[in-house]
Amino acid sequence: MQRAYDILNHTFGYDEFRHHQADIVETVISGRDALVLMPTGGGKSLCYQIPALVRDGVGIVVSPLIALMQDQVDALQQLGIRAAFLNSSMNGQQQQAVVQALSAGELDLLYVAPERLLTEHMLSLLSQAPLALFAIDEAHCVSQWGHDFRREYQQLSILHQRFPDVPRIALTATADVRTRQEIIAQLDLNDATIFINSFDRPNIRYTISEGQNSRDRLWQFIEREHSGDAGIIYCLSRKKVESTAEWLVAKGCIALPYHAGLPDEMRRDHQQRFLRDEGVIIVATIAFGMGIDKPDVRFVAHLNLPKSLEAYYQETGRAGRDGQPANAWMAYGLQDVITLRQMLQESDGNEQYKRITNAKLDAMLGLCEQVSCRRQALLAYFDEQQDTPCGNCDTCLDPPETWDGTEAAQKVLSCVYRSGQRFGANYIIDILTGKDDARVQSNGHHQLSTFGIGTDKTAVEWRGIFRQLIAQGFLTADIESYGVLYLTEKARPLLRGDVQLALRHQRKGKKSQKSKVVNTLSASENIVFDALREHRLKLARERNVPPYVIFHDSTLQEMAQRQPVSYDELRTISGVGDKKLTEYGESFLAVIRGENTEESVIE
Repeated sequence: MQRAYDILNHTFGYDEFRHHQADIVETVISGRDALVLMPTGGGKSLCYQIPALVRDGVGIVVSPLIALMQDQVDALQQLGIRAAFLNSSMNGQQQQAVVQALSAGELDLLYVAPERLLTEHMLSLLSQAPLALFAIDEAHCVSQWGHDFRREYQQLSILHQRFPDVPRIALTATADVRTRQEIIAQLDLNDATIFINSFDRPNIRYTISEGQNSRDRLWQFIEREHSGDAGIIYCLSRKKVESTAEWLVAKGCIALPYHAGLPDEMRRDHQQRFLRDEGVIIVATIAFGMGIDKPDVRFVAHLNLPKSLEAYYQETGRAGRDGQPANAWMAYGLQDVITLRQMLQESDGNEQYKRITNAKLDAMLGLCEQVSCRRQALLAYFDEQQDTPCGNCDTCLDPPETWDGTEAAQKVLSCVYRSGQRFGANYIIDILTGKDDARVQSNGHHQLSTFGIGTDKTAVEWRGIFRQLIAQGFLTADIESYGVLYLTEKARPLLRGDVQLALRHQRKGKKSQKSKVVNTLSASENIVFDALREHRLKLARERNVPPYVIFHDSTLQEMAQRQPVSYDELRTISGVGDKKLTEYGESFLAVIRGENTEESVIE
């Protein structure tokens, strides 16, 4: 462990381990297996990178997205670590060079996609090389019930069979009890030590709203709180991704679309621009984001309902990896629920898969309709109890008002029942509000006792009531019949008047309290900080790497605050290791001294 602490300090530039990192590192160094659940930004990568440097041989990292390997390897090489990747984006000569380095024992870490790792050729290569460990990143991909399922992950137990003496560490930021059990079973990790850190990301503010005009409300949110900030916006469809990106560009933002239907080269370019430029917004389907290391994403917004709480947690977790305040903002509607259930029904999953996935969607809806602290509910889903409300979600900062919705709910349920449980929400609302159109006439529903009994509310208000009744399980949308509503068993006691039902009032678009990035710098220190960021950006562009690979903002802030004047003083700044001190020390000290740094520092 002394060697591990030396690497932490001299290579990575940190004084101490966080959370359970020290115990995890010690477990793997000693040759034992580990399952690590740690939130995004919690420092999972150090848990395998340091043991790989301490133990003899090369650490093999199983990573699901080849598009991100380049930046991960760039970051390690900046630290002086002998890292490489092996994937299909490389030509034959490049691949051969990596294979030769592997065979010659010249690598500390090698990143490989699971598809390549499982080939007999690759397994044979590994059998001839000294191996320090296997790190299985994004291990939740093993779960067939999960949002990022990758079939190849379920075959990774072969690593234990072929290399029984090589320790394995599986890592994820997202896993409920079912997923944890599946990871252990599928990867044959029955003897692994399990490390579970808190799932809480206290720096993220959760805000969820329902209703119409979600795009306009998104713009108000961006303009009010995140003008010029980097962010990710998730949409359910490719069409919505592209239209939203175009709309943001028209508003003056730097916004780029990202989805599986775009050409590979365009996707790579957009991802690189997001990672390497400042203030870029990426608009994406869920195909984007796994393994994203960008620390200064200030907001993640959803314009549609995610499929599960795991997906929501994983996607929102890409905000605020640097620990500074960030926002998770979402707007959703009843149509999202119906669309997701239609997509589920049309999937090729078996009945068990559909039943479990439907239950996950119900849990997601439950969070949306929450009237108490959202963070407590989100953590409870991952079996973590938080005793007090967080004070940093919309329901804590602006508690929703509730009203006795028993009578309104009875009107809805009765109308659904009397019309034969054969119609969707819009049609039932037409009956409730007394809309005497041709369809209602032809079905004879203008003669129902429930016709016109809901004129005291607008169609928008009724849609909110329908959404809450679906979320709370009184109504179910028949996904095979495209949104047809029918009553559940739970509806009976409510119809009979045996139970009372509290519903939440729809919000009127009240402005939230602005969540600002903490800036403890004085005016003069801010001038130095801005100069350091500008210098970092110039260096990053010269080296074709993301700026944060050189130094994180937090490191630059500490430089601006303490203003070191010597190498020894600069070395005490968190995040400044020996290699970066040698490569960048003089130029950053020159910026702090206020000297001209226009000349390139690249030899």
